[in-house]
Amino acid sequence: MRIELDRINKSFGDNHVLKDLSFSAESGKAFGLLGRNGSGKTTTIRIIMEIFPMDSGTVTINGDKAKKYINKIGYLPEERGLYPKRPILEQMVYFGELRGMKAADAKRNAEILLKKLDAEEYLKRKLDTLSKGNQQKIQLAIALLTEPEILILDEPFSGLDPVNANVLKSLVSEMVAAGKLVIFSSHQMSNVEEFCDDICIINKGVNVLEGNLAKIKRAYPRNRILITPEDGDLEGFSKRIQASPELKALVTDVTAGKRGCVVTIKDEKDRAKLFAAVSSMGVGVDAFQVMEPTLEQIFIEKAGDAPDEEKPAEEPARRAGLFGRRRG
Repeated sequence: MRIELDRINKSFGDNHVLKDLSFSAESGKAFGLLGRNGSGKTTTIRIIMEIFPMDSGTVTINGDKAKKYINKIGYLPEERGLYPKRPILEQMVYFGELRGMKAADAKRNAEILLKKLDAEEYLKRKLDTLSKGNQQKIQLAIALLTEPEILILDEPFSGLDPVNANVLKSLVSEMVAAGKLVIFSSHQMSNVEEFCDDICIINKGVNVLEGNLAKIKRAYPRNRILITPEDGDLEGFSKRIQASPELKALVTDVTAGKRGCVVTIKDEKDRAKLFAAVSSMGVGVDAFQVMEPTLEQIFIEKAGDAPDEEKPAEEPARRAGLFGRRRG
């Protein structure tokens, strides 16, 4: 599967939310769609899902109109849309039937998924008797119910404790390994960084950075080196580097941090010289590695200015629940 967005524009009244937005994502990878509040992430997802119409542009899947594949997309919305007073299994079968499944198939898949999520005991419970984290697991199970080829997760870790967050990560990893396409939107950069291969950062409705995360990191200067001395004496090691005549010609700054000393050299090509000089000092070294920027640092650099507010549109379907009017 390959999904492509080409020059998408969307406005709500006078607010131009998406501005010629383009990016692509493909199967067998987790794709991180990132941006600050009001950047246009959720609007983009809802356009892909055909919840919002776009003003201009195209969304294609495998070169065809996205509508052709709509039943192959699983969607976990940021704003949950389940029925609080209805039993879990009843709801899951209902949502499965709305997506074209037979009731028996929906029931079987629901039972399999809830067992995998360690939530099978809730099958006959009503949603409002569950904790926020367990409600989130039910919503995730519904997104996976139809065995989608594309899974879109909008803030999936909301309400999950570390144990359940790891369950979600395992499921996502399984889908990626099975050749599915996972689009992942979250403010929790560490989770995105952990398993997203490719990313797109949106700022004020514009694609400001897109590509393979590892390659993006390698494009930054590689002249900051983290060195961890074997004896753990960071202050002493830092002073020895600053006092070394041999290193004065190479090093511009040394800072003792929590994990080691961060040594900044004038030219990244001198990393081998730095290592040789440190070795000649007779200090055992546990780690010597280039300090790449974190995804959070990259995100702040690219989207650190104040975002526009993303105004809500008139959405009768959302007000009634994504798939129909809520009943008690």
